Amino acid sequence: MPALEMEWRDVFFASYPVDPETVATRLPDRLDVDTFDGDAYLSAVPFRICDIRPNGLPAAVGLTTPELNLRTYVTCDGAPGIYFFSLDADDLLGVVGARLCNRLPYYYADTTYDRGTETRFRSSRRTPGARALVFDASYGPVGEADQPAPDTLAAFLVERYRYFTEGSDGRVRYADIGHEPWTVRDGRWTVRQNGLFRANGFAQPGSEPVLLHSRGVSVTASRSKLWSG
Repeated sequence: MPALEMEWRDVFFASYPVDPETVATRLPDRLDVDTFDGDAYLSAVPFRICDIRPNGLPAAVGLTTPELNLRTYVTCDGAPGIYFFSLDADDLLGVVGARLCNRLPYYYADTTYDRGTETRFRSSRRTPGARALVFDASYGPVGEADQPAPDTLAAFLVERYRYFTEGSDGRVRYADIGHEPWTVRDGRWTVRQNGLFRANGFAQPGSEPVLLHSRGVSVTASRSKLWSG
């Protein structure tokens, strides 16, 4: 799959602190848990991807889909990044392409995205044979927007410019994600159903999540490459 351009819009981060061992046992061998003040984090991230297209093409030819993912924070040979446990999107061709070309654990889902004063985001997984996953929440921002200061928890959670995956041969692969620094606000949400953790083999965290919201960023994503660091 070629390098891509896209817009990430109306992005919500619900990040739960968990024991690092909870995450470590689920990672590929070369990846290490990244922590902040001793905690690992699992983040539920609903948002909308707009104008997805090959690098250099106009936005008008791009595709748009809501997406929901569960991710954690890792390092590989000291380099920071993200590791995805699952990504659910309402775009069957995109799901198939991302699985085959980028080695990402995408699933097809029936998703409703309604944006008003708050965003209502509802997702129901439809991939045959996959674990059931239903997510239904409303979310929005609180307060003033700002760029997170370095070395803060907010910066740890959002300022990531690479994701890692594991290929079918067990080797680590990655893609670089380019965008301007995030501008975020505190967030609020109302959760009706959240099957993300159970669908990915985790117990529902007992901690309260850190909630952040961003209007979004413009993104370029490289093709998947073999990690040789």
